[in-house]
Amino acid sequence: MRTEMEDLLHFTWKHRLLPAGTLYTQRGQELEVIDPGLHNHHAGPDFFGAKVRIGGLLWAGSVEIHERASDWMRHGHHTDPAYDNVVLHVASEIDCDVKTQSGLQPEQFQLGVPPEIIANYEELRATETYPPCYRIIPHLPQLKQHAWLSALTTERLAEKTQRVETYLQRYDGDWERAAFIMLARNFGFGVNSDAFEAWAETISLSAVGKHRDNVLQVEAFFFGQAGLLGKDFVPEERQDDYFRQLRGEYEFLQNKFSLQPVDPHSWKFLRMRPQNFPHIRLSQLTDLYCRQAADFSRLVGTRDTAELQRLLTAQCTPYWETHYSFGTQSARRAKTLQRGSIDLLVINTVAPLLFAYGRAQADEELCERAFCLLESTRAESNYITRSWEAAGIRAAHAADSQALYRLKNAYCDRRDCLRCRFGAEYLRYRHSL
Repeated sequence: MRTEMEDLLHFTWKHRLLPAGTLYTQRGQELEVIDPGLHNHHAGPDFFGAKVRIGGLLWAGSVEIHERASDWMRHGHHTDPAYDNVVLHVASEIDCDVKTQSGLQPEQFQLGVPPEIIANYEELRATETYPPCYRIIPHLPQLKQHAWLSALTTERLAEKTQRVETYLQRYDGDWERAAFIMLARNFGFGVNSDAFEAWAETISLSAVGKHRDNVLQVEAFFFGQAGLLGKDFVPEERQDDYFRQLRGEYEFLQNKFSLQPVDPHSWKFLRMRPQNFPHIRLSQLTDLYCRQAADFSRLVGTRDTAELQRLLTAQCTPYWETHYSFGTQSARRAKTLQRGSIDLLVINTVAPLLFAYGRAQADEELCERAFCLLESTRAESNYITRSWEAAGIRAAHAADSQALYRLKNAYCDRRDCLRCRFGAEYLRYRHSL
């Protein structure tokens, strides 16, 4: 595992923050760094494809960096053929010679981390304000801001693609089922996401599809599989006519398809707005399914954002216009899925599915459409976006807000400032402002 000082050495080498004047190796050979190479975050040498001129001779290969030269042996590089192509070993302390597995002795270069970099790094790590690099943000060119946000959006989509790929592996590449589970999970809107995912994995689309033209039977199938039609779960005094009707339909379906429902106690109701109760969301999912709006081809095939908004505008069945749970009547209200909720479904379901499918098909146009969807969807408004707006970066659309979400979770929360482009700017220029 690398030390913090080693990470700073990596940063110093990567950004060519080298001492002024002529550089020399430990053996007195003149050194010119032409290209520091590509930073490798996996196993093997730290930088690939580096180009250095040593004693007038051009070398191309890998660069390995350690806090002390003796770490070369301690890490076992002298017995690992992966390090045979190292052309330069960089360390802040040269305390021994090093050899490769093939017997070569790479030149070594002693490199220290500039004091101002250490000072900036310590300041950045000690800052409790979020985002910690807020001081540098107003001084960053718009081009640099947009470039980093664009890269972060890609990272965020790739991150969500992993969940789609997990479903595909689990269900033999069935995109239809992966899309249904993804949509259902996001219908939990955070609080009930895990419960909705577990529920969706019990839904046989081939079974429920045989009754797709009958809304009552589909709703019975969905509610029954959610465990919400259990006589032990719903008190007898709340078992009204509609409950009994759904219960009767589900008993027929359960016997026909050998259905096994999820545990109803997995659903959360505490401190939740009634509009978000599982009953309401399941009824809205029933509407989407029966209208074929939840089909994979419809979700990824709808190009126009406005049309996608109309497609996902789900309605409840009539009973739920006057109920939030069985047997308890409320004022009549058309419980339509609201614009903000639809935006979240586009962000968390449609765009990742489209991006995942584009990658699977090696179709850049599909991947680009995923970006376009996010760029034409309103930015999320939350603590993250508001904090960055106060620092000087306003999320113009969902692609930006997703980028900022990725930035916080993958970089800021981990204090991984050395891999963040904003953090890199802070380290290099903070005290020169």
